[in-house]
Amino acid sequence: MSNDYGADQIQILEGLEAVRKRPGMYIGSTSGRGLHHLVYEIVDNSVDEALAGVCDTINVILNKDNSVTVIDNGRGIPVGINHKAGLPAVEVVFTILHAGGKFGGGGYKVSGGLHGVGASVVNALSDWLIVEIYTDGKIYQQRYERGHVCYPLKVIGECKKEKTGTKVTFKPDSSIFQETIEFEFDVLKQRLREMAFLTKGLHIILTDMRVEDGEKPVERSFHYEGGIKEFVTYLNRSKTPLYDNIMYFEGSKNNVYVEVAMQHNDSYTESSYSFVNNINTPEGGTHLVGFRNALTKTFNDYARGNKLLKDNEPNLTGEDIREGLTAIVSVKIEDPQFEGQTKQKLGNSEARNAVDNIVSEQLTYFLEQNPMVAKLICEKSILAQRARDAARKARDLTRRKTALESAALPGKLADCSDKNPENCEIYIVEGDSAGGSAKTARSRATQAILPLRGKILNVEKARLDKIYANAEIKAMITAFGTGIHDDFDISKLRYHKIILMTDADVDGAHIATLLLTFIYRFMPELIKQGYVYLAQPPLYKLEKNKNIWYAYSDEELNKILSEVGRDQNNKIQRYKGLGEMDPEQLWETTMDPARRILLRVTMNEEAESEIDLTFTTLMGDKVEPRREFIEENAKFVKNLDI
Repeated sequence: MSNDYGADQIQILEGLEAVRKRPGMYIGSTSGRGLHHLVYEIVDNSVDEALAGVCDTINVILNKDNSVTVIDNGRGIPVGINHKAGLPAVEVVFTILHAGGKFGGGGYKVSGGLHGVGASVVNALSDWLIVEIYTDGKIYQQRYERGHVCYPLKVIGECKKEKTGTKVTFKPDSSIFQETIEFEFDVLKQRLREMAFLTKGLHIILTDMRVEDGEKPVERSFHYEGGIKEFVTYLNRSKTPLYDNIMYFEGSKNNVYVEVAMQHNDSYTESSYSFVNNINTPEGGTHLVGFRNALTKTFNDYARGNKLLKDNEPNLTGEDIREGLTAIVSVKIEDPQFEGQTKQKLGNSEARNAVDNIVSEQLTYFLEQNPMVAKLICEKSILAQRARDAARKARDLTRRKTALESAALPGKLADCSDKNPENCEIYIVEGDSAGGSAKTARSRATQAILPLRGKILNVEKARLDKIYANAEIKAMITAFGTGIHDDFDISKLRYHKIILMTDADVDGAHIATLLLTFIYRFMPELIKQGYVYLAQPPLYKLEKNKNIWYAYSDEELNKILSEVGRDQNNKIQRYKGLGEMDPEQLWETTMDPARRILLRVTMNEEAESEIDLTFTTLMGDKVEPRREFIEENAKFVKNLDI
């Protein structure tokens, strides 16, 4: 080991080299998620112009060469010389970190983006980037390659005097984004729709030019004059609202602009989403705390004052009041302080006070003006309170109260002998016959098997007391060891791989969806931290001349047949279910860690409202949204066995 560690060993990364050296520090990752983040950063700059009241249209175009163009009709990035840097302002924005109009220079009152580093980071991580600015009747242009300036800012043409705006086209660098540089239309569509909801009146048009010659480009347009009120309507479209009105509160206090829209529905889950300067805060923060405080206090005051709660009854909890609530809490703030680089949680105390005061005052007035709506919400909350008490009693039965943990485990669980969670995995298996095969096939040291009987309860349509009373769900809660909902503690997880193993048919897919719905609603952290997997059993077994091949798709079967020949003595078996495999086959195809295929279930927290809507659509009561979803997504299904 060398001891040469002195001043000269400290590496100085010039300009944007730091971004290229450690891209994950700036965009989270170099996976598909980080790739799409590049688009969001450029669009965020255009949205900032809309928030400043000087832009009403943004076009996002996916080009055939997999570059992206973002055009806005804002003021245009300034082209004059920045005297501190001695360079045109636009060059400063695209080549110097922490440069822009977002650092107290009066350019923007509020803004999103990655701490003002967005444009330069996108430039650094692009193979090339071209910026064009329309201002004062001229079109200015500058090109960069991997963050380096190709030529000085120049005038390339003229435009109408009144035309202003910025056009940015960039192509991600494939040496940075090695996993993929192909943008997904649906991922961008979801995020841009959200941005349009949060900026009322703004038009955002997404166009995909990557179509076959002669085909029309795919285009989606987002424009919501109602802003977040329309967002709530959109999120509740697969649910049945409890009342017609959407409550909407807005106001400013201590330089914090607050907007809240909310409506209860007849479901049992809360869907509340919080935003700061149009940036999603999945972990909430002070603005969400203020909203929940106001809700709990105001509804309890109303219920007491109007004798809806008896004197001997306890106060409603926030959880009771928020049962079946869909809400958007959006604040605009000049200097947001986030906890963590990823902007997942807001820390400003003035945001809590502002939201609390504005919601308390305007909600009190709304309830007084709408007594029927107030009564409906209070009655639903009181029912939720009673169900919660019943759930608490049922929950106590699932908790292990003895020193001998295994004594409290479900009887049908075949546990593993290793007690280190990092080494252990549990297979949730559909049916007793498949469970029997899996128990015989497994590695007893590290693989636990929990067979489930039939389809578990659809938690999308059940209150907490019914969930705790369900034998199959109770068995899973006890086996996992974490508890659920407010009692969830991931440090008590007994297995670091939870593997859902169901038949490769429609019924199996339905059971897997029911299981994922339960985990997503009551143990989402298991998905967020990557502990949940889907087993991939084979669809076919091919025998020829005493040799055996397994195929996991029709394409794979055809590939095998083209290699070994399509002779008549080929014996092809189509597996209808896991129970058709003997233990040896189940082990070698689906359970052997050296050969099996597992799909990890992941969750994009930036699209949490869309994930929530998908579960509601698939598992809720309304048929029409589900039919529309199936029609829209049927084209993506490769193997369907009914």
